[in-house]
Amino acid sequence: MKFAHFSDVHIGSWRDPKLHNTSTEVFAKAVDFCMAQQVDFVLIAGDLFNTSLPPIDKLKAVVTKLKELQTRDIPIYVTAGSHDYSPSGKTMLEVLEEAGLLINVVKGEVQDNKLKLNFTIDKKTGVKITGMIGKKGMLERSYYEALDTTNLENEPGYKIFMFHTAISELKPKELEMMDSTPISLLPKGFNYYAGGHVHIIKQEQLPGYGTITYPGALFPANFKELEQFHHGGLYLVDDNKIAWHPIALHKVRTIKLDCNQKTPQEVEQALFEEIGNHDYANTIITIRLFGCLRQGRVSDINFQEITQRLYDRNAHVVLKNTNALTTKEFEAINADAKSTEDIELKLVKEHLGQIPIQDMTPEKEEMLIISLMKTLSMEKDEGERNLDFENRLRAEVEQILTNEKLI
Repeated sequence: MKFAHFSDVHIGSWRDPKLHNTSTEVFAKAVDFCMAQQVDFVLIAGDLFNTSLPPIDKLKAVVTKLKELQTRDIPIYVTAGSHDYSPSGKTMLEVLEEAGLLINVVKGEVQDNKLKLNFTIDKKTGVKITGMIGKKGMLERSYYEALDTTNLENEPGYKIFMFHTAISELKPKELEMMDSTPISLLPKGFNYYAGGHVHIIKQEQLPGYGTITYPGALFPANFKELEQFHHGGLYLVDDNKIAWHPIALHKVRTIKLDCNQKTPQEVEQALFEEIGNHDYANTIITIRLFGCLRQGRVSDINFQEITQRLYDRNAHVVLKNTNALTTKEFEAINADAKSTEDIELKLVKEHLGQIPIQDMTPEKEEMLIISLMKTLSMEKDEGERNLDFENRLRAEVEQILTNEKLI
């Protein structure tokens, strides 16, 4: 028996134009790998899509690859993740299952206030598969608490449990504040636990449980993950031998530069030296700058020339992060408030008046900033198009600025 397990594909997640199709392309490469390995079936443990209503072009690309697996008689077993579901409980996975392209293994009923899950049996291997959905904000925890594990644990044969949640005992230190579910809420005695949601690569054995795995995101979902992992991958299980295989589409070069006590010009020079004369064909470049500049502002660093030099050397895309780069003007911030709102208000008050605005008192400036912050924190409504959301956001901002006679 041979099967593949991956998760957190997040089709359509990256907004950068040069990375927008990457998750789709990596998914296609993962499917090709599975077919080349002649696996008996594929497990996708949640978040195939980054939204419950993916764009038509992304959906078409996914359907094309699912049909290729179908023609090879390789079934795809899935569970919905926190991104797959909408607040209404609808998911595109239902449409794909209705079309016969995949099988959602989360099936069961509520009996006497207890959730009883049923098994899906793979026809070729006889493997018995079931699992639990993942929802935003760890709302699936209540499902685990209501789960009747008796029938699941008593079922004989090779069993797989698919889940899309963080397991408390397996969280790395950097995610210790992340909401999670204790392993005790999962049914015992399964041979393989196919995890998703937590973007870490981990294989673990816990007493009373079989192999528990997190394959990580199929492609890094953000800047930090690109720095840490460079690429994603999947687990291949071949006669109980488990191995993680990378699925790499691009090379990744990470540049981290301590800018403490440097001038913008010295930062530029250090970056040019780091870049050198290498060819960066098919390479994603991440640049992270941190520290406090001796003088000048972050905007004084000529990022345009830096990125252009990298593109001249055939870089696929250049991403930069300056969140931890500060200047002397903003160095002394005393943020000892107890809530996020308190910290934000304290920072606003500390920096009032740094940018002169005609006829603007400190009190009016404070109200203006708070109003803009509140408006810019708005989220897109379910099903709202990006263009409609941007127009709504722009109208709100213009209304605030008009009221203050700033436009």
